[in-house]
Amino acid sequence: MTMAMASTASTLSWSSSSWLHSFGGNFNEASKPTDRRTASVILAQKKAKKTRKVILKEDVEYLGKTGQLLEVKAGFYRNYLLPMGKAQIVTPILIKEMRMEEERIEAEKNRVKEEAQQLALIFETVGAFKVKRKGGKGKQIFGSVTAQDLVDIIKAQLQRDVDKRIVSLPEIRETGEYIAELRLHPDVTARVRLNVFAN
Repeated sequence: MTMAMASTASTLSWSSSSWLHSFGGNFNEASKPTDRRTASVILAQKKAKKTRKVILKEDVEYLGKTGQLLEVKAGFYRNYLLPMGKAQIVTPILIKEMRMEEERIEAEKNRVKEEAQQLALIFETVGAFKVKRKGGKGKQIFGSVTAQDLVDIIKAQLQRDVDKRIVSLPEIRETGEYIAELRLHPDVTARVRLNVFAN
């Protein structure tokens, strides 16, 4: 009887393990495609979120200048650029605003340049500015004519304020006619005639 029970137990044990193995095997096989699909979706999401297109709100060393469009790592944006207020995510609205600002800046640049060109025309058609100095021997004059002297003359005759830092003068220590240059704009330089005479 003992042998019969052992045989029955052995048979049940084998049947149970076989059934579990069969069930477990089928269960694992059925779940594998789902696991792979889930993993693929997660991986695709990670890849899609790996970088961010941003615009810099201020200069960032070794990265770029204010207003520059860049693609940066998502973690770098999230952990540094965003908390420090150095960049923001690029959106269609932001791009539109940037274009409008660029157009405004370009229009302002053109306006400033046109004003400089008009001023240069006035300076070049007004004739020579007369500068009086105490005369010395021959054509020599006492002292010299400086950029500030020309600025004062322009102010008195044309009621125009000019920064003396944009004035370029040759050395003037004698009577005669000279040409001074006024850099009114990076692209506009006016040539002004000076008539220096002794009184």
